[in-house]
Amino acid sequence: MDEERPAPETELAGLRALVTGGASGIGLATARLLAERGAGVICLDVTAEVPEAPLGYVRADLTDDAAVRAAVAAAAERLGGLDIVVNNAGIGAVGTVEANPDDEWHRVFDVNVLGIVRITRAALPHLRASANAVVVNTCSIAATVGLPERALYSATKGAVQSLTLAMAADHLAEGIRVCCVNPGTADTPWVRRLLAAAADPEAELAALRARQPSGRLVSAGEVAAAIAYLASPLAGATTGTVLAVDGGMQGLRLPAPPGS
Repeated sequence: MDEERPAPETELAGLRALVTGGASGIGLATARLLAERGAGVICLDVTAEVPEAPLGYVRADLTDDAAVRAAVAAAAERLGGLDIVVNNAGIGAVGTVEANPDDEWHRVFDVNVLGIVRITRAALPHLRASANAVVVNTCSIAATVGLPERALYSATKGAVQSLTLAMAADHLAEGIRVCCVNPGTADTPWVRRLLAAAADPEAELAALRARQPSGRLVSAGEVAAAIAYLASPLAGATTGTVLAVDGGMQGLRLPAPPGS
């Protein structure tokens, strides 16, 4: 007979989560969902205070190691520890390999890759004390599929996916699971800003929808649901996993519509 397991709606009860980039988009959707499922949640972001943060908010610039350590310590103290770390914060970049100067390459890597390093490094002492320790990184379809005009961004996300696998190997013996989600083009504030800057926003939106086999953008809530699953004790046998949430973009090759 299978052991009794918690219902999906309450399986996070009593767990304590830190969600970076929690001010908007996927981060805020994730924080809300984790809280709905019973977790204590604190959002971390570089912006001004997040009034919608489920239980609280800490501010830190991910490029500042001292600020990150202080923010993680404050979150752990407020929650009484940490069980779940969602490394969701990141920034975008547009252009081919020659489009951005060295300073921009350093800046985006500093946030998207080293930001994860700094947060996780600061959280590890707390995670080691947890019976359900898990790190979930928000990666991207850009880690596995070549996208036009995304050279710098893709390079950082490829690094995040590799980092996820290495961390999963390093910390498995300590009881810490590490996974990542790879969203396709999601309907987030960053994507909306890109669309607003396009010469023809409607045509650009149609192109973004069309390149995903599902024919639509991924919602922030769908990515949050994937993160919540990976963070749950129900996924206790899952580590080193890269979960695509991309409308089939990575794995499907569908026939072109008639007349296209």
